[in-house]
Amino acid sequence: MSPKSKRTRAALAALVVAAGSLVTAGAARAEQPHHGQRHGGQQAQQAQQAQQGRSSLFERTATYPVFHNRPAGEDAAAGTVAEISSVSEDGRTLVHTDAVARRIGFLDISDPGHPRGLGTLSLARLDDAEDEPTSVTVVGQYVLVVVNTSASHARPSGRLDVVSLRDRKRVASFDLGGQPDSVAVSKDKRYAAVAVENERDEEATPPGRDEGDLPQAPAGFVQIVDLGRGAAPAHWRTRAVPLTRADGRALPVLAEAGIAEPTDPEPEYVSINSRNQLAVTLQENNGVVLIDLPTGRIAKAFGAGTASVRGIDTESDGRIDQRGSIEDLRREPDAVGWIDDRYLATANEGDWRGGTRGWSVFDSRTGKPVWDAGNSFERLAVRHGLHDEGRSGKKGAEPEGIAIAEYDGVPYAFVGSERDNFVAVYDVSRPTRPVFRQLLPATNGPEGLLPIPSRGLLAVSSEEDDAEAGVRASVSLFRMGRGTGQTPSFPGIVSADDDRGAPIGWGALGALSAAPGKPHRLYTVTDAAYSTTRILTVDTARRPAVITRELTVKDADGRPAGYDAEGIHARPQGGFWLAVEGGTGAGNKLVRLDARGVTRQVVPLPADVAAGLGKQGFEGVTATTDRRGHEVVWAALQREAAGDPAGVVRLGRYDVTAGTWSWYGYRLESTGTAGDWMGLSEITVVGDRLAVIERDKLNGPAARVKRIYTVDLPKSAVPSGALRILPKRLAHDVLPDLRATNGWTQEKLEGLTVGGDGRVYAVTDNDALDDATGETVFLDLGTARQVFGRRG
Repeated sequence: MSPKSKRTRAALAALVVAAGSLVTAGAARAEQPHHGQRHGGQQAQQAQQAQQGRSSLFERTATYPVFHNRPAGEDAAAGTVAEISSVSEDGRTLVHTDAVARRIGFLDISDPGHPRGLGTLSLARLDDAEDEPTSVTVVGQYVLVVVNTSASHARPSGRLDVVSLRDRKRVASFDLGGQPDSVAVSKDKRYAAVAVENERDEEATPPGRDEGDLPQAPAGFVQIVDLGRGAAPAHWRTRAVPLTRADGRALPVLAEAGIAEPTDPEPEYVSINSRNQLAVTLQENNGVVLIDLPTGRIAKAFGAGTASVRGIDTESDGRIDQRGSIEDLRREPDAVGWIDDRYLATANEGDWRGGTRGWSVFDSRTGKPVWDAGNSFERLAVRHGLHDEGRSGKKGAEPEGIAIAEYDGVPYAFVGSERDNFVAVYDVSRPTRPVFRQLLPATNGPEGLLPIPSRGLLAVSSEEDDAEAGVRASVSLFRMGRGTGQTPSFPGIVSADDDRGAPIGWGALGALSAAPGKPHRLYTVTDAAYSTTRILTVDTARRPAVITRELTVKDADGRPAGYDAEGIHARPQGGFWLAVEGGTGAGNKLVRLDARGVTRQVVPLPADVAAGLGKQGFEGVTATTDRRGHEVVWAALQREAAGDPAGVVRLGRYDVTAGTWSWYGYRLESTGTAGDWMGLSEITVVGDRLAVIERDKLNGPAARVKRIYTVDLPKSAVPSGALRILPKRLAHDVLPDLRATNGWTQEKLEGLTVGGDGRVYAVTDNDALDDATGETVFLDLGTARQVFGRRG
């Protein structure tokens, strides 16, 4: 980010540490997770805050789009993902699976700030072009690649390929006897374990059951690979651990544990502790099995149980309403990780009958949960603007991945949200009392969580790839800092609690306005991503900035309104102007609200201008009021109107007293990129000028134009029909500021204002996670003089 004043620098280090949980007493009560059957109190929260102040944090160093590592000649738009990843023993070569492209990829991460593609290995070179890698791990000089070769669900098969890390040649291969999922290697490198899932067919109907239900033969099991002590792969041996009897009946140990369908266990994920005890999750069956690797004996099985979670958003209705609940729902854990040799943690993603939207810690001795996240995991997403409201009626944040590792003597749990695109970091020094530390943003569908503690790194690999939307799968790298003086770039903005003790829900921040007479207060507004329009108050005196209040916008009859508000201006005389974009040209309008958010005036576009517009219309609004109270509103259209000169977009001047419009032209840049278009995203008055955001529709490494330009503020109206083009000057190129976050460069730079403190603020619209990563970048670009020069 751009340089900040001395005043903000001192506050930054102390306040950013508490960004994730926004340390207010209300936040502590609302997001307090369950401790067994008990709830923690204020003392626990105070202790958490004190520990947060002393902890080291992770900062993102790079985001590498894996399509950059594609084979020569392959179309850049071809699907390619990064799912499960592992790393060489020196921590410098990352290996990841790519099930979409049927290959594994290699990255040089020697410099965490500049990962470098080292090419890929197609499974066609190992056997068949249709083979699919499901997991990968590294042992010494070898890469263990778990491969699904199944012809169908009814005929599952798979193998374990051992590939030389040096020359990428296969040196050994083992038949796994079924369709594999995950693989893990013991700390002493004597054993590898593979979960052979033999997953169910979601379209098959077992006799007397529903479609996609269990049981569906053949049953899954665990395959142990004896690696010996440094033995060559040719001397490795496999041992199967059945999870059913030879005749297909249930094992008593699973049946007695209350496993949902013990004749079809479907093992999902594996993790090994330092005593060579293997934990295996049975996700669809809501259970965990513990296996002693040296003997191959099942030591214990237990059900993951159910949980009731209250205070969450459970309806996909366009509103972030955290008054819903789920009752006695099965946890259905996916990933599992040992915190130590006694306690293990599970990410409770759920399958088709469950999912409790959080994660849990179990005591392996008793099989009982000793801690549960309750609503706190999903509320982290809400607080950080990452809540995917469209998934509320299903499994919410869907915590899928979990990894445990120790950094500088402190054990951490990393929990990934598949749908909300983040990784939550917890201190698990006390396994029964995890302490939230930090939230890390990811690109879409974070699947692989790879701690690299020897180098102080964390790698996050993402499985969602959408070339058409311009959001590509990636590997993100984070590095742990030292001490408390670090200032991670994320989050730039979070929310405080509402009057019910829940974090204020937010997203799709497409506009900004200064608050008259309030030096450290801004306003922003939600757009059509949500069914009800809300004006949000932002406190910029804190770092990160904090959304402190919400005001529901109402129509003229006092009912909640659903405007597609793309611009906001807070009037010195009270109330607001909104620039409302329409689905068609005629739907565009300026809306004046009173201080309570009630609609008091609607100003439509002139019919001739509206007739020339498609679905991109009003995008920003600002206003001036002179000493006599004469108010003039300025609005920006996003794209050209039909009939206007090519590449010229309109800036509108509305005289409130006269009720008349006049128009000026603004000439857009061009990137020359096929399929791209340019447009305006914001307008604001800066002294005797109008400042506008001009941007392309590109994101990630393709992004080219994210700029602030100024034009002189016309001193009078122009005759109707004339369209004088205003000369423009570049004030600030925001692209370097966006790139400096080391994340996925966001497309929609949409909000801009000069606060009462004289600083220039900008924000990106995260589109409520629709075809977007969901990350919101809130920028302090410096003082108005720095950005706009002396005239500002």
